[in-house]
Amino acid sequence: MSTPDHPDFKSLADLDPVIHAPARLAIMTALYIVECSDFTFLLRHTGLTRGNLSSHIVKLEEAHYLEVEKTFVDRVPRTVLRLTKEGRTALEKYRKQMTQALNRM
Repeated sequence: MSTPDHPDFKSLADLDPVIHAPARLAIMTALYIVECSDFTFLLRHTGLTRGNLSSHIVKLEEAHYLEVEKTFVDRVPRTVLRLTKEGRTALEKYRKQMTQALNRM
């Protein structure tokens, strides 16, 4: 039970753990504001290493939150990422839950 002195933190436990990790939240947030992004854009905007970014992309893709398209441009590999509809919905839900939890403090 929540009281003014003791807020109910259960809502924080219900946050999506796939999105809640700071690196994945940064990736999702960066992709939310653009239609799509290449790997290099995300490297610059998240500050993650290539390996770290790649591992988080795999987790987001496995959750069906990201769509990954790999192509070659003049023999150079290019990875383009975009949020899926499911990913957008999940991030919006996460934001709403986090806002509500913080407002109850």
